Amino acid sequence: MRTATLSVFIALQLTLGLAMAQPADYPTTIDLNDQTDRQVIVDREPGQYLGHPTTCLLEDGKTILCVYPKGHGRGGIVYKRSLDGGKTWSDRLPTPKNWETSQEVPTLHRVIGPDGTKRIIMWSGLNPARLAVTEDDGKEWSELKPVGDWGGIVVMGFVEPLQTGAGHYMAMFHDDGRYFEKGGKREATFKLFKTFSKDGGLTWSAPEVVFQSAEVNLCEPGCIRSPDGKRLAVLLRENTRTQNSHIIFSDDEGQTWTEPRPVPLALTGDRHTGKYGPDGRLFISFRCISPGSAKESRPFEGDWVGWVGTWDDLEKGGDGQYVVRLKDNTKGYDTAYPGVEVLPDGTFVTTTYGHWQIGEQPYILSVRFQLDELDQLAKKVEN
Repeated sequence: MRTATLSVFIALQLTLGLAMAQPADYPTTIDLNDQTDRQVIVDREPGQYLGHPTTCLLEDGKTILCVYPKGHGRGGIVYKRSLDGGKTWSDRLPTPKNWETSQEVPTLHRVIGPDGTKRIIMWSGLNPARLAVTEDDGKEWSELKPVGDWGGIVVMGFVEPLQTGAGHYMAMFHDDGRYFEKGGKREATFKLFKTFSKDGGLTWSAPEVVFQSAEVNLCEPGCIRSPDGKRLAVLLRENTRTQNSHIIFSDDEGQTWTEPRPVPLALTGDRHTGKYGPDGRLFISFRCISPGSAKESRPFEGDWVGWVGTWDDLEKGGDGQYVVRLKDNTKGYDTAYPGVEVLPDGTFVTTTYGHWQIGEQPYILSVRFQLDELDQLAKKVEN
């Protein structure tokens, strides 16, 4: 987005205030960057890097929990709560002392035990991977405690409920040799791991390799289940930056997986997180980063974006309907981790970090929209 080629796109965007022209064979682009009425600042601290948030929407449809580190990936975990669907946020809430020792991106997940007990778990990765638990929807939390003698990067990219039994879950993460075992060293080969829980996320099986390669480095998995519930798809960042993002599928609740294949450029990026809207369409949030020469012609390069499409697009390799810029990131590619939540009225509440002001440290921001609003914006551009 910083190239001369894309200056044409930027000029058009400024003229229309809504969307940018797009390359051939690329979905309609919509730009929400300047629509500040959609934006809510979750947290900002002068001179302090705040990054990599994840969120968890509770069953009341309006309480959202959010955690993020004070630093790039690692750092003491900050915890906030919204009681009105993300329109306003609490002050920073008390946390257990050892949350200050977090080495990695914290991730929140709702889990339900075999006996129906509801919990929220929070992962913190590297070695060892650690877990914190709450059984009262986030009022009181445990300290971070090791899950095993293993670790990894972005633990966990997702935690998916399985149809194999009550309280059954699968999670995935990746490692490059440094953290799976204590004292490991970086390798050219990236390994994608899966692990299972049968007690509602409290204990986890020894991780198993799903895919490994030195030529295509697949990592940061994000899972989406098919509308009929029978198939799982996992979107994967490609870290050599020589290929598009990839996708794999499972038809047996994660036991076996298809060979990875590339997704279209419109869906290529980092840390995919997606949810279905009320009409069955998907919205997937990610960091826009392209391989090779595509960087010079792709709209919104380096920014926080989202993709609107369908499950069929994922299965058949379709380009999707829209690519949406949620916010312009002003420094390189340092932006855009989850979360994505959908409120009962169909409002998407998307939350991430980024360098939203030139020369300032990144902070946490939410952007709100409904899919039919994007439809209306697209019509205005087309007309």
